[in-house]
Amino acid sequence: MKRFLDGVLRVNIWMQTVAAIALTLIILLTTVDVLARLVGKPLPGAVEIVAILGGIVAGFTTPITSWMKGHIQVDFVLNWLPPAARNAVDVTTRCVAIGLCLLVSWNCLKIGTDFWNKGEVSGTLLVPLFPVCYGLATCFFVLSTVLFCDILKIFGGSHE
Repeated sequence: MKRFLDGVLRVNIWMQTVAAIALTLIILLTTVDVLARLVGKPLPGAVEIVAILGGIVAGFTTPITSWMKGHIQVDFVLNWLPPAARNAVDVTTRCVAIGLCLLVSWNCLKIGTDFWNKGEVSGTLLVPLFPVCYGLATCFFVLSTVLFCDILKIFGGSHE
């Protein structure tokens, strides 16, 4: 089980690196575009590239955020429950979340395939959009895997 958890963590760290690169590109592109606008030569397509990169940043950071418990959790009611009941609630909510993440992942795959078949591209630079959908599908699949790892940690006794 430890090897599986370590493997999932490595994937999360790789995805976090991709998101960090995308965020750096957003900062650089926005800075260059603002400076270019000052001299009357804005970068064509900068807004759509920033939007695509923003989707990558949001999607690729979600699994590591869940892994690190970096999300907001309102648990004042759960604190009153005994540990066994708290674990039952945690397992139940994670099972529901896994189902939802797999559903979103499947639909992103369907949308990506539809974009690919129809040749859907961005408005200005004509960048194909299907890789972004496939990337987000991967992100939600990895998130469902992280949630499954949480369940393994609960049953293994190493959950927060």
